[in-house]
Amino acid sequence: QLHLVESGGGLVNPGGSLTLSCAASGFPFDEFFVGWFRQAPGKEREGVAIISSSDGTTYYPESVKGRFTVSSDSAKNMVYLKMDSLKPEDTAVYYCVANEIDEILGGQELQQANYDYWGQGTQVTVSS
Repeated sequence: QLHLVESGGGLVNPGGSLTLSCAASGFPFDEFFVGWFRQAPGKEREGVAIISSSDGTTYYPESVKGRFTVSSDSAKNMVYLKMDSLKPEDTAVYYCVANEIDEILGGQELQQANYDYWGQGTQVTVSS
């Protein structure tokens, strides 16, 4: 069974930067999408960054493109989310997610229903 554990959340000033980490263990498949979703108060969960283990292709919505960067370290079984130029609207609980690549259709990489494995979440608050 795949387990995902996030860390690195906290309070940061608007315009600041923060990096989240996700430790993964027990992968039942070799090729997968892994990355991050978030849920702000009163809002639907939103996919913010996904990376393919097969070729490193990344997926971002327009709301974070150019500000967030997802990366992974296969040797350490870690995935990261580097967030720059943070805005108050980035405040949310951030979740590490993963799923087998073959189960996700092209164009649906940022749809939450396509991910079976979720971490517990880590709170990010952007406020001065």
